Amino acid sequence: MSEGEAFQVRPIGTFDVDLEVPGDKSISHRAAMIAGLARGTSSITGFLPSEDCLNTLGAMQACGVKCRVLEEMEGFGPTSLEIEGRAMALSAPSAPIDCGNSGTGMRLLAGLLAGQAFGSELFGDASLSGRPMGRITGPLGEMGARIDALGDKEGCAPLRIHPSSLQPIRYELPVASAQVKSAVLLAGLFCDGVTTAVQPATTRDHTERMFEAFGVRITEEGNAISIEGRQVPEGREFHVPGDISSAAFWVVAAAVRPGARLVVRRVGLNPTRTAILDVIERMGATVIRRPVASAVGEAYGDVEIHGARLKGTELRREEIPNLIDEIPVLAVAAALSEGTTTIRNARELRVKETDRIATTLENLRAMGADVTEFEDGMEIRGGALRGAEVRSYGDHRIAMAFAIAGLSAEGETRVLDTACVRTSYPGFSQQLDAVVAERRGAESFALPIVPVVS
Repeated sequence: MSEGEAFQVRPIGTFDVDLEVPGDKSISHRAAMIAGLARGTSSITGFLPSEDCLNTLGAMQACGVKCRVLEEMEGFGPTSLEIEGRAMALSAPSAPIDCGNSGTGMRLLAGLLAGQAFGSELFGDASLSGRPMGRITGPLGEMGARIDALGDKEGCAPLRIHPSSLQPIRYELPVASAQVKSAVLLAGLFCDGVTTAVQPATTRDHTERMFEAFGVRITEEGNAISIEGRQVPEGREFHVPGDISSAAFWVVAAAVRPGARLVVRRVGLNPTRTAILDVIERMGATVIRRPVASAVGEAYGDVEIHGARLKGTELRREEIPNLIDEIPVLAVAAALSEGTTTIRNARELRVKETDRIATTLENLRAMGADVTEFEDGMEIRGGALRGAEVRSYGDHRIAMAFAIAGLSAEGETRVLDTACVRTSYPGFSQQLDAVVAERRGAESFALPIVPVVS
């Protein structure tokens, strides 16, 4: 159960759960930005009221975008809102913009703000201030942006963005990164001519889908994505489906438990995001996908999981970019499986909110797992886990992954410093409480959405 700023978890006997998870974080960031750039008013439902996404929404408001809240999650923020766009004519913020803990928010906003006629500054918390920003300031600089990285560490935030006039480029990404691709494409919207981002492997395509949903034309030839500048997005209605990365915690909780059953309703099924389901299925769980519709380019539906005694696996190189956020909880699944699981080509984990290779393995060792660390990943020899006191290190995905570990560990598990979960998953602690109490009624897992009277 949640206890102050900690999760206190005991092993459970049964797991038979039907729930929904909050809106997709990656999509919510982009919806706030592109609706804010659009001509006219957009209606956004399913918005994720996490700290990260609220900071991005606040950034757009600081640049003159107006928002009206229609519904909210009690205690967190808006889930349904109207955004009055600026038709690409943003105004100068009056103060530096706080991106909180969000690398997505900072990197995409840097692309959006790089070609403005006004200056701006982006800053974040201590964790974000230690994450590399050269991967975006490099290509944006090639386009003509003038961005100073002012952090104590070279190439890190705060970022001071000077007024600039951008030129289109063809940029070949050295590593697969949806954030870098998106920053370049957003900057390209403010250029004359065609900007192209060439990715070495397929990455999340939410930005491309969002552009098309708001009437912005893009072209794709293989892994090259191009956008013609000076297009103006058009306001529209847009629904954000549930976040598959949030659902992944419950997917693992069910998958590792023979006889368990889980249904996640109305969750995003974008094929660039569902590698977690492929891996869990390969390890031996039963995965049933029930797509019900396509929400303006974003597929969604229901997912049903039936647990089993899982077998270890090797994550494939091409899978890594599209399940990088799920690796901590997949490592928990591996530790509870038979045989060995190998994860390589995941060096990107070193520069997330924490060094997720190091923090994942430290907590697994504390719980008795047999693991080996590599520079670019880990090897986990499965077996059983024992309860322990572990730390989140201020990383929301580490906090939630080890709460899930505690559900299948012997004895009690206490996860310290869990306030960070608010950056991505409001309501997780309430749903965790219901799981620990082995409740089954849908009302126990409902997130508190309330209408706002204006």
